[in-house]
Amino acid sequence: MTAYKSGDPTTINRLYGRAKGKPLRAGQQALVDHLLPQIAVPEEGEVTAERLFGEPCALHFEIGFGGGEHMAARADMLPDHGFIGAEPFLNGVAQALTHVSGDNGAHPPLGNVRVHHGDALEVLRRIPDGSLSFLYLLHPDPWPKARHAKRRMMNDGPVDLFAAKLKSGGEFRFGTDHAVYLRHALMVMRRHADQFEWLCDRPEQFQNRPGGWPETRYEHKARTVYGHEVWYFRWRRI
Repeated sequence: MTAYKSGDPTTINRLYGRAKGKPLRAGQQALVDHLLPQIAVPEEGEVTAERLFGEPCALHFEIGFGGGEHMAARADMLPDHGFIGAEPFLNGVAQALTHVSGDNGAHPPLGNVRVHHGDALEVLRRIPDGSLSFLYLLHPDPWPKARHAKRRMMNDGPVDLFAAKLKSGGEFRFGTDHAVYLRHALMVMRRHADQFEWLCDRPEQFQNRPGGWPETRYEHKARTVYGHEVWYFRWRRI
């Protein structure tokens, strides 16, 4: 769950969110201390498939992966693809590491995942243009008040960056359960119709989760606890 901060929605400054919640359990802290350094995105330099995974491969990038359920499920589904996830919330990073390490035997450890604990935009800027096959923004902080609209990740500046980093034919996926954010996102993406084609022919295609789109814990909570409707959007880079 992330947002970005800028005085002008056409520019990009920095992303921010909660840094830490309740104390980590011993096992989670061990993963942060020992596994995270092994799979962390380098702090400097270009971020490429060859550098992260040792060979060319399709690259996926998830902004604010929450607990990492979606990222891990997609990585398990596509073992020949490389996945990069960024999340500022330490407890979310720790939860994601439990999935990457193998969920206590639920699946083999995932060697095709790299994690950044911090600002997703900082990493995204270092990815060469036209490198990403998929980019995910799932249930970002809605910032529902009008005066906070500039803090939403779905704004012109970030979307221009998304377009730059996605290859031609690459896919941008966005999910939300917040009606205000939904309307705002569609308004923003209409302004970028020269960069993105909306992959939708009828309402059912954004009202139901597409195949190959694993559920996140935020989505599950929104649906089962709060009774919210959830919307799923896919855009192709032109």
